[in-house]
Amino acid sequence: MELLAYAAFFLTIALTYAIICLGLNVQWGQTGLFNVGIAGFVGLGAYVSAALTTPDAAERIGGFDLPIALGWLAAMAAGGGLALAVGLLTLRMRSDYLAITTFGIAVALQLVFQNTESLTGGAFGMAFIPRPFSGLQGEAFAFNGLNLALTAAVVLACYLLLEHLLRSPWGRALRAVREDEVAAQALGKNPVLLRIQAFALGGAIMALAGAVQAHFIGFIAPGNYLPMMTFQVWAMLIVGGSGNNRGAILGAVLVWAIWALSGALISEVFPADQQARAASLQIVIIGVMLCVILLWRPQGILPEVRSVSRHLGRRNKDIKP
Repeated sequence: MELLAYAAFFLTIALTYAIICLGLNVQWGQTGLFNVGIAGFVGLGAYVSAALTTPDAAERIGGFDLPIALGWLAAMAAGGGLALAVGLLTLRMRSDYLAITTFGIAVALQLVFQNTESLTGGAFGMAFIPRPFSGLQGEAFAFNGLNLALTAAVVLACYLLLEHLLRSPWGRALRAVREDEVAAQALGKNPVLLRIQAFALGGAIMALAGAVQAHFIGFIAPGNYLPMMTFQVWAMLIVGGSGNNRGAILGAVLVWAIWALSGALISEVFPADQQARAASLQIVIIGVMLCVILLWRPQGILPEVRSVSRHLGRRNKDIKP
């Protein structure tokens, strides 16, 4: 039973990363927007939801004790609003400006989380975050299993929404802008508006993932949202398959499994006084795996499925030699 409880815990964390990957897939996989500030959007969602749903605390601003669902919605609004502001400022310029800006915002947010003790708890973090099904915390299997089901439902909802958008005219317009902006603009599409919409949607999904993860764990700290998280999520999407939502989910589970197993192996092999330095081997392992995947399947395990308009297919059938 303990093994099943741990498996449910592991899969729940992996699925929160899958939500982040789905958000990144909207930005990069579908639109070609290079976001290197993923940790900032995830952390913003976590802190916004925690501030709104935790009990009142005299030493900290916030603690409105609101329902968890409202915290998740507020996190999405905060993440989408930040992404919208960044998009309005940078997406009219060259793509490298977006990378620089998102990285700077992520670093700035991490410093805010760490130094505004009256708002975020500072370096000590925020505890007492309400957890779904908290009445079952004494029963590890039931608690982790129900949270796994809830997180899986969130992943499924995001997946179905994004798959619907992917097959809609809006999704086709995104891919058209990604492939050839000039041609898309000649057909009457607005590349800047489409990029801003995609970037805002991806930011909202990433913030939702941060909120879901925070409420499952029950504690957050600034050290959870370092650039290493951004590296992990990019590795997940590249391994799984950029442009494919199923690939994003698969990559998240696979890379998180390797990350967790390598961490457990390091703790068993190396003495306690050397484990902190040996932990860097996890990054090496993920990097090697990334190189192998890029050599073996450059488009990822589940590459993007190229779609052709049904009208074009019907036209080709009508034209006979």
